[in-house]
Amino acid sequence: MSSDETPNVPTPRNSREAVREKAQRVNAQQSRARLMRRIIIGAVALVAVAAIGTAVTLAVSAQVSKPQLSPGGMKDDGVVVTDVSVASVSDPVEAAPSGAPSEGEATTAPSPQPTTTEKVDIHIYVDYLSQDAGEFERANSRQLTNWITKGAVTVTYHPVALLTASSNGTKYSLRAAAAAACVATHSPAQFYAFNHDLLDDQPEVGSDGMSDSELADLAGAVGVDKTKAVRSCIEDGDYVGWAKDATTRALDGPLAGSDDLVLSSTPMIVANGEAYVGALDDPAEFSQFVLTVASDASYQSTATPTPAPTEAPAP
Repeated sequence: MSSDETPNVPTPRNSREAVREKAQRVNAQQSRARLMRRIIIGAVALVAVAAIGTAVTLAVSAQVSKPQLSPGGMKDDGVVVTDVSVASVSDPVEAAPSGAPSEGEATTAPSPQPTTTEKVDIHIYVDYLSQDAGEFERANSRQLTNWITKGAVTVTYHPVALLTASSNGTKYSLRAAAAAACVATHSPAQFYAFNHDLLDDQPEVGSDGMSDSELADLAGAVGVDKTKAVRSCIEDGDYVGWAKDATTRALDGPLAGSDDLVLSSTPMIVANGEAYVGALDDPAEFSQFVLTVASDASYQSTATPTPAPTEAPAP
């Protein structure tokens, strides 16, 4: 039996329009998706830029609000020691008197002191983590104290930080130098004792060293004035920036009291412009060096004649 009905099959024209409409819908969806992605990325970028700007502003504000400070009581980045007592030196080694020593006494003869009309000018560059600097201080602090007390020499200590990277990231050398500057600024009379204790009982190289709080405690133990100011100065790192710059200046040279010397290691001892290269643990050798320097200075001062006034010719 035949039928007049025909299947509902779209014509080629209708099929193409349907495909076109579907493609347009897909394109529209993709365009909206791309637009949303751009909006989201733009918003995230704006937030990031704002955060970076805020961080930069805060950093700049911090720098402006706390400028680098320079310590007081310093001359050429050093502290001239004028107030010192035997009590400042813990466990000093007494020099034996002339003649036969008694039982238990040291056999080293007393170190003679320089005798010139001009004081010998001694500069000592120290890194408080340097074991050599500690060795020199322990061996020579007694006779340095004696010379200073008798007015035979002037001694200037220069805190530097060559071993900043040798304390497990704590930067002990730098912090200790800055702490010494704090004591020199706020309690100069106790600088020598604080300096001596830092060198006499040192942490090991490669250890953390003392914390800022422990450095402040040590300053208190030597009897600093203005204890709160000293502690705040140390714990806030007021002179860390200065310690960095002072070390750089010493490395660039010339060192104070010399024409062309530069810092190469610590301790570095310069007397009347001449570097000491002898044994660090031999006070007799160091004493001989200072006496030689003093003798040279005395000879130069007497060998230069004072010109006599010239009489004007008679008219």
